[in-house]
This record gives sequence, structure tokens and C-alpha cells, in this order.
Amino acid sequence: MLNSTLESLRWVYNKTLEVRKNSWMQEKKSVSLTQSNKLLTGWKKEKLELNAVYSQVLQDAQVRVDLAFQAFFRRVKAGEKAGYPRFKGYMRYDSLTYTQFGYKLEANRLCVSKIGAVKVNMHRPIKGEVHRVTVRRNSRGKFFVSIICDVEANALPFKDGRVVGVDVGLESFATLSNGEKIANPRFFRKEEAELAKAQRKLSAEKKGSMQWRRRLKVVERVHERVSNKRSDFIHQESRRLVNRFGAIAFEDLNVKGMMQGNLAKSIGDAGWSMFVNATRSKAEEAGCKVVLVNPNGTSQTCSRCGLRVKKTLSERMHRCECGLVMDRDVNAAINVLRLGLQSLSLRGIEAQDLQVWE
Repeated sequence: MLNSTLESLRWVYNKTLEVRKNSWMQEKKSVSLTQSNKLLTGWKKEKLELNAVYSQVLQDAQVRVDLAFQAFFRRVKAGEKAGYPRFKGYMRYDSLTYTQFGYKLEANRLCVSKIGAVKVNMHRPIKGEVHRVTVRRNSRGKFFVSIICDVEANALPFKDGRVVGVDVGLESFATLSNGEKIANPRFFRKEEAELAKAQRKLSAEKKGSMQWRRRLKVVERVHERVSNKRSDFIHQESRRLVNRFGAIAFEDLNVKGMMQGNLAKSIGDAGWSMFVNATRSKAEEAGCKVVLVNPNGTSQTCSRCGLRVKKTLSERMHRCECGLVMDRDVNAAINVLRLGLQSLSLRGIEAQDLQVWE
């Protein structure tokens, strides 16, 4: 029933995209989200399978089309590569969302409207008020449910927290201003040979055949394994940072721009943006502070005297005329910390309320 529902939602998504596309191409008229919602009544008479899907879930499929167009127009306005919204192929629509009603949580069951009670493995208790439930199908056909709740922040007194600067990199995943380093696990690099082997077998099959689909699932599984490992690692490390420090400073890196160079694969493997976002999310719940600072010169500036010491990427030590010799990443992390403290000071947080680790 879940697979059937997803297929119906794929039809609604494609039909909504078709209507909006044709309306503009033929009449130069835009179709709003409200107008497309009104079309659902007629579509239900045309395609009876849609009556087996909860109304809000159908509307959410149209919301996704609207969001896709909003993102398209934003990229056009910014002069970026636009990427017009595309139609979803078979098995390419993988989630359904209950936004306000239509769901009920019990001990080990999720009751969803028009589908029924589904047994679930609740890996942690639900806290707060549930206001959004999304059921997602992964590449192997397994289903997961994400439950979004409104919860109150479990804030810690800020003055009891310590402040740290974090320099992300490739040699080490992250270096803290107190000298600690987090090793770079390089999950994709470790699976690269396995992925190449699976992709070679996939390319040898006729596209669309049953054997091709089996080979494709193997490729998807490798990607999924890498993604799961990276996500687990990042969430664990971000949790450790939030538990230990009251304020955390990161560089505000343009990761998208950095991905255009020769190190794109390694940068993507590291997941810097995901790490910062995960830390910010956890810090908000814990009442901690996360600040992003200008990364310009953090690796080249001496953390003791402020002199610019130019270094190539291969130079791993910072050596300054003032006599300071230290790991270049630790030097950069201390500079990030200094800029973070300046930012916190501008926000009205007094320096004496902070405990700096150096």
C-alpha cells in the first residue's frame, strides 16, 4: 500500500508539473499552488486510485512542485545554472508527508490515514508535540519514518560553557583551537574501489533490463552505506562538541565554490557543510552559540603576532618571524576562535563570561 501510494503521488507530481509547464508555454500564465490544489478534485474523478490517498499527502506532492519552481527562479535570478524541474520516473518518488493530521503514534505502531497501522521500530522516545510525519523509502525498498516535533530547548547557562574555534580540513577532519584533532575517516575513498567494481558491472548490462536493475541496486547500496557512515560520524562528533562547549566558532566557507577545484571529491567526502549544520541544530536545542567567521587569512595569519605567513597546502607547519612554530591547522583554529570571540563580543556577550581553551 505504501508503494502504491508513492506511485499515485508520483502521478500527481508529474501531472502538476505538466499543467504548470504547459500553462506557461501555451498561454504565458503561471499556475499558483492554490490553483493546482483545486485541480485535485477533477483528477480524483479521472484517476480513482487517488481516492485511496489522504488529501493532505496529495497536496504535499503539489507543494514539492511549487518549491522546485521557487528554487528554479531563485537560481535564474542569481545567475546560477537553473535546472528546470524534471518529471519523476518510475520508482523515483520516494517519500510521503502528513503535515497536520492523518497520523497517530502508539507504542510500536504508526497509524496513518488511508494506509492503516504500520509496525515500527522506535529507536528513541518521542518528545514534544508532533506536527509532521514523513515516510521514506530507501534504495533497497525499506521504509523509514521521520517524525518532526516542537520541543523546548534544554538550555545550559552560557557562562558555564567553554569557547572553541574549529578549523575543518582534509588532512584532519577538524582541528580544535585547544590542539585536539578529529581524524578524517574518508568513507567514500574507502568504498571507491567497491563502487567502481559495481559501476563496471552495471555499465555492462542493457539499460532497463532486470539484470541492470539488480546491478543498479548494488551501486545504490554502496552510496547509501557511505552516506549512512558519514551521517553517523558527523552527528556523533557534532554532539560531542555541543556537550563540551558553550560557544563554537567555524569558518564560513564557500564549500560550493571550493567543489569546483581538483579537491572536489575529497571535500564532498568530508561533509563540512553537513557538520556545521548538524552542530548548529544541536546547539540551538542546547542553548549554545555557533558563530561563523570570515575564513579569509585564517590559515596564513600568525595567531601570536598577526603577521601574514604565506604557505602552500603541502606545508603542514606554521613558522613565523616572531618565533611561533606550531601545526598550521591549530594556528588556523586559534585564529577562528579569536574572530569568533570578536563576533560574540559584538553580540553583547562579555569576554569574562567565557572560558577559552588554548
